[in-house]
Amino acid sequence: MAGQTTPLTTLLARAVSSPTTRTAATAAVTALAVILVAAGIARSKKQTKARSLKKSIPGDGGEENKLTRFGIALSAADEESFRLAARARMGEYDEEIILEQLSRTRLFLGDPGLHALRTSSVTIVGCGGVGSWTALMLLRSGITHLRLIDFDQVTLSSLNRHAVADLADVGTPKVHATRAHLLRIAPWASIDARVALWTLADAEHLLDGDPSYVVDAIDNIDTKVDLLAYCVGKGVRVVASMGAGCKSDPTRICIGDIADSHEDPLSRSTRRRLKMKGITHGIPTVYSTEKPGPGKATLTNVIPGGGGSEEEAAVGALPTNASDYSILPDFRIRILPVLGTMPALFGLCLANHILLSLSSYPSSPYPPPLPLNRHKLHADLLSSLTGSETRLRGNAPGIRVPLTEDDAGYILEEVFRGKSVVSGFPTRLALVRWERMVGEVRAEGDQPVGVGGVVVMTKEEAKKHEREVLVGGRDPVEVWGREVVERVEMRQREEKLFSVYR
Repeated sequence: MAGQTTPLTTLLARAVSSPTTRTAATAAVTALAVILVAAGIARSKKQTKARSLKKSIPGDGGEENKLTRFGIALSAADEESFRLAARARMGEYDEEIILEQLSRTRLFLGDPGLHALRTSSVTIVGCGGVGSWTALMLLRSGITHLRLIDFDQVTLSSLNRHAVADLADVGTPKVHATRAHLLRIAPWASIDARVALWTLADAEHLLDGDPSYVVDAIDNIDTKVDLLAYCVGKGVRVVASMGAGCKSDPTRICIGDIADSHEDPLSRSTRRRLKMKGITHGIPTVYSTEKPGPGKATLTNVIPGGGGSEEEAAVGALPTNASDYSILPDFRIRILPVLGTMPALFGLCLANHILLSLSSYPSSPYPPPLPLNRHKLHADLLSSLTGSETRLRGNAPGIRVPLTEDDAGYILEEVFRGKSVVSGFPTRLALVRWERMVGEVRAEGDQPVGVGGVVVMTKEEAKKHEREVLVGGRDPVEVWGREVVERVEMRQREEKLFSVYR
């Protein structure tokens, strides 16, 4: 009938019964079979040639090496490595096994370099995200005399950055967890795990044994400064890690002298306190120059009983009974955003520095500081302050200020971050007292200026401040504005916190 459609089954039946369709289908099946057979023959020939080639290589008459499913032969070295590893797992390890495990390090550093590592000892203070990675790579590289010092336990939140800890280790001391995992890698290692808080009172006991190197992987400022100062005073080689929290750019990680570190609040705080102890340089340090910025993680920091630190500005909030959450009394409570890769990289940099240093491997020196004569600048700053104090005393002859060039450098670099508190300019700087003196002042000892009473300005700003505030008696808010005054007050509060360590 007109308009009716032919059923699909009818069309298929006609197609199958067509001689042309049957011929095409037969050809396709035949071609596929030929391809499969050819591929099988080629694979068989390849395996046959590989076996033939292996048989042609002179051997020790032992069993023929086996091919893997990828056609890669297991070498005699691989088989020997399997055998040695099996012995080590059974507790049977000797020099042959140890040297095989360290063979790549041996090739890189040579026998003298490897010997230097194997006969060295390293004490790591702090076995968290940074220290655990340092310990792991020192052990893997051949340093098998390690002392691990940490009072803390593994927590769930630390698993995002710890080198070896897993769920089974939660609640156990970090040093015990780290030691157990390291001994699975090198059971012949001598690892001394100390569940202890490093303090000056216990320093000689915890650092006895004449360690070749000490690693500072502590994030508590008091303990860090005490450890570094102790090592410098005793002539013990030490390398320090600064803050890896809130950092995300691995290309900004540097290894350099602590005097050259910047863009790191922990480093700045450490430098300030070390300078108060007379230590300005000479400590190798791993730090990041990454700048904070919009959208980046920020640090929440609370000092029990003392509120947030100005030095490491607090954001967010913690309960008013924050001390209840402190690990130890008077220990800082920190909500620390950490990208787990960054502590690992800091720890690897620490380990790398130690390995090259102990093995005397050739390496480039640290990048030199900026080409600026800072000592002359500090002398000029002190001279500018002396001149201002002399004028304020009626140009009395021989006026001196109770500050040194080191004090001037400290005020510039640490308190005011190397720039004017008014304009933020870093050049043509001067020191000037901030508050006007009271009454008639003439003698040198009348109302002497101290570190906390001095500000950094450009030379032009200092002249204006002296003329309008110190002599003219105007309110600094009228001259500079509320924002500048609040900035000065903030810096003064910070300095007051640090002054107790002078």
